[in-house]
Amino acid sequence: MLKRILLLVFLGVLITACSGEAGTGSKSEALVHVKLPLGYIPNVQFAPLYVSIEKGYFQEAGIEVEFDYSFETDAVALVGANELQFAVVSGEQVLLARAQGLPVVYVAAWYQQYPVAVVAKAEQGIKSPADLAGKRIGLPGLYGANYIGLEALLYSAGLSDANVTLDSIGFNQVEALATDQVQAVSVYAANEPVQLRAQGYEVDEIRVADHVQLASNGLISNEKTIAENPELVRAMVGAFLKGMSDAIANPDEAYELSKKHVPNLAEADENVQKEVLARSIALWEAERLGYSEAQAWQNMQDTLLQMGLLEEALEIEQAFTNEFLP
Repeated sequence: MLKRILLLVFLGVLITACSGEAGTGSKSEALVHVKLPLGYIPNVQFAPLYVSIEKGYFQEAGIEVEFDYSFETDAVALVGANELQFAVVSGEQVLLARAQGLPVVYVAAWYQQYPVAVVAKAEQGIKSPADLAGKRIGLPGLYGANYIGLEALLYSAGLSDANVTLDSIGFNQVEALATDQVQAVSVYAANEPVQLRAQGYEVDEIRVADHVQLASNGLISNEKTIAENPELVRAMVGAFLKGMSDAIANPDEAYELSKKHVPNLAEADENVQKEVLARSIALWEAERLGYSEAQAWQNMQDTLLQMGLLEEALEIEQAFTNEFLP
């Protein structure tokens, strides 16, 4: 009798343990660690990613994300070498990397409109790309979206670097323009113009998106990861887009969640930072979040060819995909 009771107890414990393990699902399994370069300092503009972290979307997808705020070009090289599986970069970086034999692939569009603008104090009278001729223009450096966006604007007016003076000033555009170190700055349209106006400066903006449709910032992976672990790519894209959808639908919640990731955001001017987020959202919105337009990629390639940054046309359909969108 005692043996029978002990056997029933043992079976009960075993069943309970098995039921508990099944109920936890992915939580009982080790999360896949993903180091994700973002190419900029912590900022409320990354709210969709912060939302995905804080609401558990990455964890539900079996992913543990570590943000890396490093230079964009470094990230492209690391993803191309399969040392990292993902990064957030601007569209032109994908084509420039593939031209160098790096097998990176753009798997989800973040920005539907190219987010760069050139900003100047109103007193400068810089209201169109043609007005940039002869001006000193500050930008973080001769790389990334700020540089390509500026080049696209110059080209649209028949200008080139020879017609302007480019000044690499790091991510210091607001101070450089405010103190008249330069006459114009290349910036993210959702960020620095808001800060400058909040400081009382009247500025004019020339938005790249008003002059040309270009492939913009988004999530990249590489051909090896896509071939060998497509479910990881699908999970990463899905979790990211959930966060973006929530941030668009509920900006106030996204702002609060971002405070855990952006140093001093809680002490920052809330009106300014919420305007930055609102203007960012306007650049993300789309009928289908994450979708890449083939024409935007063709325009980007044409622009890079015209600038001489690409020597020959690529098979651009290999540079991006929409197959991992929910």
